Amino acid sequence: MSFMFSALEAEQFREILSLPNDQLATHNAIEIIAEENGTLPCRVSLRNACKGEAVLLLNYEHLSVASPYRSRHAIYVRRAAETAAPAIDEIPDILRGWPLSIRAFDRHDMMISAEVIDDSALKVRIDEILVNNETDYIHIHFAGAGCYAARVDRVT
Repeated sequence: MSFMFSALEAEQFREILSLPNDQLATHNAIEIIAEENGTLPCRVSLRNACKGEAVLLLNYEHLSVASPYRSRHAIYVRRAAETAAPAIDEIPDILRGWPLSIRAFDRHDMMISAEVIDDSALKVRIDEILVNNETDYIHIHFAGAGCYAARVDRVT
């Protein structure tokens, strides 16, 4: 079963990304400078910040739905982020090396399955979950902190 990851749209963060550090607190955000490669995964570019790169840590409503699963949490967005466009069946590099939570939702935005997996099992589990016709979409989260990572949809 083919699938596609969706990144968050850069445009929705343009205003906050342009703010100076002294104004970020009014938006419940802070700037962090990456101390090493591979530790701050950007949800817009779907790539990790490089050492020395500026990243905003901000609160984001990643599941804006009329169901009990409506949810928001902290995410990272690189100051220089542009919206990623992964290819069909491509798994973004930011998901490698982390334990992941994979959550399937139906067309009523109700969670129908959830589990914590090793990143090496991600493609297989996506395929298995999308075979279920009740699955409308999948959300991937970083299991440790619970942060939203990306959305996955079936490609027909």
